[in-house]
Amino acid sequence: MKIALLSRNARLYSSRRLVEAAQKRGHEVRVVDALRCYMNISSNNPVLHYRGEDLTDFDAVIPRIGASITFYGTAVLRQFEMMGVYPLNESVAVTRSRDKLRSLQLLSRKGIGMPVTGFANSPDDIPDLIKMVGGAPLVIKLLEGTQGIGVVLAETRKAAESVIEAFLGLNANIMVQEFIKEAGGADIRCFVIGGKVVAAMKRQGAEGEFRSNLHRGGSASLIKLRPEERQTAIRAAKIMGLNVAGVDLLRADRGPVVMEVNSSPGLEGIERATGKDVAGLIIDFIEKNAKPHRTRTKGGKG
Repeated sequence: MKIALLSRNARLYSSRRLVEAAQKRGHEVRVVDALRCYMNISSNNPVLHYRGEDLTDFDAVIPRIGASITFYGTAVLRQFEMMGVYPLNESVAVTRSRDKLRSLQLLSRKGIGMPVTGFANSPDDIPDLIKMVGGAPLVIKLLEGTQGIGVVLAETRKAAESVIEAFLGLNANIMVQEFIKEAGGADIRCFVIGGKVVAAMKRQGAEGEFRSNLHRGGSASLIKLRPEERQTAIRAAKIMGLNVAGVDLLRADRGPVVMEVNSSPGLEGIERATGKDVAGLIIDFIEKNAKPHRTRTKGGKG
């Protein structure tokens, strides 16, 4: 099988592991920088060019598209789909999951547990927005933020008003969420492949840090999932239409609540915490499902 790996950096842990796992199983893998691709969009013969040559005869494509290049990266992925190449995650599902507000609206519509979340555009609505979410402390998030960047904990109403006013003054899109105190600065990353949770880890924030992201100094450890957590993760990935997803949960008193569904979850933390060959499981999934012109996934719509 000939596989394209859309990644801007072949030296990243996740990229290296996917290449290793595919080659170990006898597949040919090519790492392709999406930003160096250019496209000929025609009704009869869609073509994708890369560094002066045509990209042809691929059986599958693995998108590892960073948040900062979502627009162009998903356009390249869509071109692969038009050429009949099987995508590990479909372009529309990646786009859907990257829109944090849209994701939460879709999950809410299907009854998935989530933190109380508010969204507003006018500074005049800030006091009522804070009240609607449940008051301080609360979490304020940039919709375009990743890896914990642009996430602020406001411990008082005054602090919340100041932060929200500052973000809105910069024309930034934000959402405001209740602070799940009982989570204790920890979250759970569930790694879902093909409708099954294949690995899970607990991420604990560094001392004095409410964000649990490993990029912010958090630590990862093995965790045993509760049945409702496993089902919530599987349902969330399905609603997003993702074959492979990292579903981030918090343990709230009322049950698991979904914080985010990631379409390009990193492999380093989960493989080291669990000892599982997650990259190999991804390639196994592709082997079982990649067929010519099979570019649709079974998932949520919207």
